[in-house]
Amino acid sequence: MVGMKFHPSRDLSAGGLLIAAPSPRPVDTKARLDFLVQEGQIRAEAVVRHIEPGNRLGFKFTAVIEQDSPHLAALLTRLRSLSRSRGKP
Repeated sequence: MVGMKFHPSRDLSAGGLLIAAPSPRPVDTKARLDFLVQEGQIRAEAVVRHIEPGNRLGFKFTAVIEQDSPHLAALLTRLRSLSRSRGKP
């Protein structure tokens, strides 16, 4: 899936992410997600769990590449820190 956008500080968790896609995918569609962030590459397998208005797809991670798990954990820690510093819950 190309051209998807998401706001990591509010749309990403250890369990999955919510993204805006150019076209919707049916619930239960499997996908491979690859993204590069400051902490490093994160590659995961996921499945579409829900669809929201505006072609926003809720993905549940089904597997994260073992060597990328620390990158995901570090990213989530950084985002939580940024959120707190900006006064957001």
